[in-house]
Amino acid sequence: MKKLFYLLLLTSVLSCAQEKQPLLGDTDWQREQNADFKDASKSPLKAKDRKTFRTLDFYKFDANFVVTATLERTPDSEWFKMKTTTDRVSKERVYGVLSFQLNGNSYRLDVYQGQDLMQKEGFEDYLFLPFIDNTNGDTTYGGGRYIDLRIPEGDTLTLDFNQAYNPFCAYNEKFSCPIVPRNNYVDESIEAGVKAFVK
Repeated sequence: MKKLFYLLLLTSVLSCAQEKQPLLGDTDWQREQNADFKDASKSPLKAKDRKTFRTLDFYKFDANFVVTATLERTPDSEWFKMKTTTDRVSKERVYGVLSFQLNGNSYRLDVYQGQDLMQKEGFEDYLFLPFIDNTNGDTTYGGGRYIDLRIPEGDTLTLDFNQAYNPFCAYNEKFSCPIVPRNNYVDESIEAGVKAFVK
């Protein structure tokens, strides 16, 4: 009887182990995104969407979308109220301007610092790059995407569009997401990062 019990227990454990799927994704960043989306404490997904979630839809990693950008700091910029997808406003300032070349074209994008977020531990040096490009409303979220950055020690940083992600309101309308300023438009099809979410 004991042998039967242990056999059933072992079968159950092995069955559970087989059901636990490995994290999908071609890069560490993609796997990290998928882990966060599966985690109920971090995920923006609605409960019904999280139940069936396996992976976000990513473009294949493309090294052409990893560029070196020059940061021109704007220390005297004023705080302003950035509009969001709800009535809430986010107090931001232009921390600086990022200049870079992509596919032979030159771009200058404003990079932002949030007044509330910079007070939180671990986010003191956090910068926020919202942008829009020619894939929006087609293969990517219509409202544009974001990239997380950190204040560099010098005047250059690596800008990796393969880490472009959707705002949380693309998955759940209860979230309040900053609206991308029109001047942060990249006149290219940025086929990198996270694609549009199909509900």
